[in-house]
Amino acid sequence: MMTVLITGATSGIGEGLAKSWADDGYRVIACGRDAARLEALRQYNPHISLRQFDMTDAQACREALADCRVDLAILCAGTCEYLDRGTIDVDRVARVMSTNFSGPVNCLAALQDQLAPGSRVVLVSSMAHWLPFPRAEAYGASKAALTWFANSLRLDWEPKGIAVTVVSPGFVDTPLTRKNDFPMPAKVSVEQAVTAIRRGVAKGKTHIAFPGGFSLVMRLLASLPLFVQHALLRRMVRS
Repeated sequence: MMTVLITGATSGIGEGLAKSWADDGYRVIACGRDAARLEALRQYNPHISLRQFDMTDAQACREALADCRVDLAILCAGTCEYLDRGTIDVDRVARVMSTNFSGPVNCLAALQDQLAPGSRVVLVSSMAHWLPFPRAEAYGASKAALTWFANSLRLDWEPKGIAVTVVSPGFVDTPLTRKNDFPMPAKVSVEQAVTAIRRGVAKGKTHIAFPGGFSLVMRLLASLPLFVQHALLRRMVRS
């Protein structure tokens, strides 16, 4: 039976994926920082085992993942903090980059020698970096960095037989997005996100983007010249 490791398993998409794969009888290693939420997952299904650590700490990742031979690793822990009115907050940017980019890299470094040919790594990015949205400087940059890293790593890991998949969701109804104070078009449920990701993984896709219609619109906008993108996005700037 396949073993699936999931970071960010204590809420949102990660929790949904952990429960979904466990419900189907797979061995799931749920990773997160919140001990109480992790224990709730263990109580939910006996197929779920736990690893509690902070993925922004490279040493903690090495120690927690030292004996994790997995078939599938889903790295989906993430955070979002916006910059207000163009004021650059170095600490805020550092927190977002550490969680969304350095954290997954720490996990990959800890897992790399334990991944066998035929295994797959899935990194959850976002459509947000496809366009230069106001206030999203830190979040968009972190997801752009993660996507670039993953796409390059795919080429280097192909000879080893290890597949790399990037997931680009639109808006998903999670505790993180519920903090947003702006309209979120084409928002999907966690259940819909789980279905899309599992379907894409089962098909061996290198890129999974959902929802489909919103993804198409975003791709079309991203293909426009930068000055046109800016003209469209200026209306979102807050004075």
